[in-house]
Amino acid sequence: MAFDPGFDIKPVYDPMGFVYGSDTFGPEPELRTLDAIRPSLMDPTCDGPDVVYAIVMDVGHRRDLPAMLKRDLLFGVVTYSKGVLGKEPVRSQGHIHAVSPSCGASTCEVYEIWSGAAYIYMQETAKDDPGRCFAIYAQPGDVVIVPPGWAHATIVGDVSQNLTFGAWCVRDYGFNYDDVRAHKGIAWFPQVEGGETTWVANGAYLPSELVVRGPRAYSEFGLRQGMPIYQQFVENPDLFLFVSKPESAKGLWQDFEP
Repeated sequence: MAFDPGFDIKPVYDPMGFVYGSDTFGPEPELRTLDAIRPSLMDPTCDGPDVVYAIVMDVGHRRDLPAMLKRDLLFGVVTYSKGVLGKEPVRSQGHIHAVSPSCGASTCEVYEIWSGAAYIYMQETAKDDPGRCFAIYAQPGDVVIVPPGWAHATIVGDVSQNLTFGAWCVRDYGFNYDDVRAHKGIAWFPQVEGGETTWVANGAYLPSELVVRGPRAYSEFGLRQGMPIYQQFVENPDLFLFVSKPESAKGLWQDFEP
């Protein structure tokens, strides 16, 4: 991979999945198929890779698991196929993090790109008015935070490469797809034209503006640029409590910009 995640895990592509080192724990991957996400695509009848992505939730170094359990955290890793879904780059369908029983709130997610490139797309709501909309272009080593309650989707940023990323999530995570599916997708559809990604408004929403830009530093959360977010947890296990206990960072979510 282009970026060292801080523990021993490697993506494989045929078949899609992951190889764990002897000191790494993790489950068998779940595979998300094209048929499973068709209702949220710009063209639900499109052709594309049969397996869109492989995901493993709850991976890491064996010695770190007790600290994760104590803080209701888990680390997830996802690899996406390269290529397109019709005119769109390979992507997820989009969802909102459901209210987690452990904290009584929707939670955030902290992404870190390991290989390939991504647009981490997010909008304030999946109601008729999506509010502010952002597409953050991220490359290996870049970190992007999606705040609690926002609808979001992961989009392959370079269709010639597989995308792999890691993310800190709450342990009792859940996904709510209802409002996204009711609008037949996210508020802005990506499409690939001449090798470039452009954006098309989804007419099922009220008009909105999309901000497309690169990532920023998140110094207000205590994150350090250039160090894997997994290693930052190892050095300071309480650093990501804002993920599992979002109310602890309530002031930082107000007027949040990714």
